[in-house]
Order: sequence, then structure tokens, then C-alpha cells
Amino acid sequence: MKKALLVFLVLLLGISVSAQVKPDSVPKKKVKTGWKFGGALPATTYDSDLGLQYGALATFYNYGNPSVYPKYLDYIYTEVSRYTKGSGIYRIMYESNHLIKGVESVSDLSYLPDKANNFFGFNGYESVYNKDWINDKLKSTPDGPYRTRMFYAMERNQFRFKNDFQGKLSGDHIKWSAGFAFQDFTISQVDVAKLNKGSKNPLPTNDAEPGLFKRYQDLDLISSNEANGGWVNTLKVGLTWDSRDNRPNPMKGLWDEIGIEVAPKFLGKDWGFSRFYITHRQYFTLIDKNLSLVYRLGFQTKLSGDVPFFYESQVITSRLTGANSEGLGGSKTLRGVQRNRVIGDGFFMGNVELRWKPLYFRFLKQDCYLGLNGFYDFGRVTKNIDLNKNQPVNLETHFNYLYNSDGQTENFSDYFKPGTEKFHSSVGTSIMIAMNQNFIVAIDIGKALNEQDGNIGFSIGLNYLF
Repeated sequence: MKKALLVFLVLLLGISVSAQVKPDSVPKKKVKTGWKFGGALPATTYDSDLGLQYGALATFYNYGNPSVYPKYLDYIYTEVSRYTKGSGIYRIMYESNHLIKGVESVSDLSYLPDKANNFFGFNGYESVYNKDWINDKLKSTPDGPYRTRMFYAMERNQFRFKNDFQGKLSGDHIKWSAGFAFQDFTISQVDVAKLNKGSKNPLPTNDAEPGLFKRYQDLDLISSNEANGGWVNTLKVGLTWDSRDNRPNPMKGLWDEIGIEVAPKFLGKDWGFSRFYITHRQYFTLIDKNLSLVYRLGFQTKLSGDVPFFYESQVITSRLTGANSEGLGGSKTLRGVQRNRVIGDGFFMGNVELRWKPLYFRFLKQDCYLGLNGFYDFGRVTKNIDLNKNQPVNLETHFNYLYNSDGQTENFSDYFKPGTEKFHSSVGTSIMIAMNQNFIVAIDIGKALNEQDGNIGFSIGLNYLF
């Protein structure tokens, strides 16, 4: 867990509880003008495979003069954090509501190396997840099921330059949206030698225990053209309806998006495809300022072309609320379900949250509140990736030819169960700590309701999910 963050949050919670300040007795807020330091947090954690994480994040807001607080004119987010064995986040994001007159703009420049990015195959439950294969506590058992902790992992390094724009189209709520992004993905098997440096519990080599990513290449489920990654450059256009009363934590209103993302070959790529997306978000006030019921429904599907396997996990949105927007599975989509567990050419997802703000207080002369959420997340693949498109014969026949000869014995049913996809779901709770309405630390704890999706997921980040 992120130990330094937890220490900070425990101290903050202790101060807030001892203060016992009622919402009605909150000191009158001072008007904030100009650029202000929003907040900073250390990023410290330890992973037995990735090593020690270290770094920090910081935010800055421009409230204008005269002040528009709690709204803002400009927002800058920066983060530099890395693990000692190579994974990390290097990111700067700039948002402006006035740089281009009448246009909201967001620019994001990031490099996201990931030495152990999850890969569970395609089409949700149709790809079997075997937790015993990555449980190294079973490796001492004669003929035990353990294979390698990295069986469901690959190395993925992502460079991203993303720009999104919105402007009024009609009235106060209907807006046009557009954007472009240049993204480069470098894909390979996990660098076991690097992860094993200094480890007291070394991983087997890739030759001794090839992971699922390598097996998908052998089965031609991942073509040689996409196995190593590449550039995916996209254009996006759409419409937005936005009647939220507050962006960081709306208490009422709607936020809907519909649009098309296109990756044309003239932008210098090996792939051409298009995808459609629609997202509906609605917010209901149950108790003024303190209790709300909110939900999000999203649908995304391929319209044409072939989406490279490493880009299938990218969830289209008008603007990023964190370092990534991918799934299904993970802290941004289905909390508690393993990251990228549900991958397909199309998907449907939903999130329902009950958001409560039981405590307001002052900390370091700043206006703060404590939020508690309960949530239910769900989603499923609606359009399968065709597993036979590169096959000269049926996939099961091809599988048996590769893995049931020369003394090898592998079961097709240990990897694939066609026709079994259904809804994946999770429940959980979130603790939100907000400073000056805009800087919000989120702690999410989710529990997957099917062991095929994992068990418990824990994450610490910024902002409400939507």
C-alpha cells in the first residue's frame, strides 16, 4: 500500500475527527484569487516484483481576479513517480477555461512505463483466469499448479500526448467536443531478469514459463504486426450535454457524451479503425450539500477496421480524470475487478454511488471535508474479439496441435470457455478527503463478486470517479 499517503490521510482524518466541526458551523470561506498551490502528496509504496516506488504529485489552480472560486480558470497537475525496477508515471496536465476564448482545453503529456501490465486475454469470462498459476506459495508442492507470478502480465510502455477541447454549441449546456492524441506503445514479454535483480523469490525465466501474452502470439491471437506495439494516432469528435452544478463533486445535473474516435491511416500508422462511444452520468441531491445518489452508464464499440490488441483497453472520454482511462477492470471502471480483466471490441459498463459528506473542517487554514461513498460497479463485453480471424483452422484444433504434441499436455478449457461471458460486478467503499473543493484524494476498496475477476482491489488516487 502507499504508506506515505496513508500516514498523511490518517493524520488528516485524526485532525478532522477531533475537530468535530458541523457543516452549519464551518468558518466563512475566504475569497481565493490568482494562482494558488492546490496540494501535494508523496507517492511511496513497495511491490515485491516492481520494487520501491518513490516520487510526488502536486497541483496548482488559478482562481482569477476577480475570483471565480470554487471554480477555476486554469489547473496544472504534475506527477513524477517510479519504481526502482522501472515502472512509473511521468505526467503533466494543463487545463484552461480561458486560454482559447469560449473553449475549454485540456493537454496531457505523459510517459507511463509499466513492467507488469495485466493481460488476461480477450472477451471476459471466455478467457479463463487461474489464480493458482500465479500463487507462488504453491510452488513447493510436487507437480503443483504454480507457474509464474507474471503469467498474466506483459511489459507495456506508453507515451501519450493528448489534447481535448469543448465549446458551447447551443445554450448553456450543449457543447461540441473534439480532440486528437498521439500515443506510442512498446510491448514485450516481462523483463524477468530485471525483476529478479535483488529478489529473494526469483521468477522463472520466460523460456521456462512463458506467460499468456506469449501463448497468444503462438496461437496467432496476437499478430506479429501488433505484438511489439506501435503508434496509435486518433481524432475524436462528439457532442456533450453538461448541466452539472459543480465539476469536482456534482450534486445535481447531467453529464452526457456521444462521439466517434477515428484512427485514420494517413496519420502514419499500421492500423485504421473507428469506434463509437456514449456515456450518461446523472446526479441526484438527497440531502442538500451532503448526500447524493449518482450513476454512470457507458457503451463503447468498434465500428470498422481492426483495433490493435494493446489499444482495446483504452476507454474513450472527453477528458482524463487520472493518469489513465482504461479497463474494464481497475480503479477507473470496475473497482475490485482486476485491471483490464474485461477486454473486447465492445463493452457496456455502469457505476452506482451513494456519496455522503459527513464532516467539514479546517486544516492548515484550508476548507476541507470528508466524504464516504458506497458503490456498485458492473460491466461486460458486448462485442467479442474474433479469436478465429487469423486461424487456418478452428482455434481449439490449433491449440491442441501446438500444445498436445511432443509430450506436452495442455487443456483448451484451462484457457478458453466460449459462450460464458456475462456481467462482471464488484462492490466497495471510498473515502474522499477534499481540500478547497477541488483537490480530492480518493481511497477506493472494491471487492469482486466472482473469483474469476480477482478478489479485493485497493487504490489511492485523485478525484471522484465521475
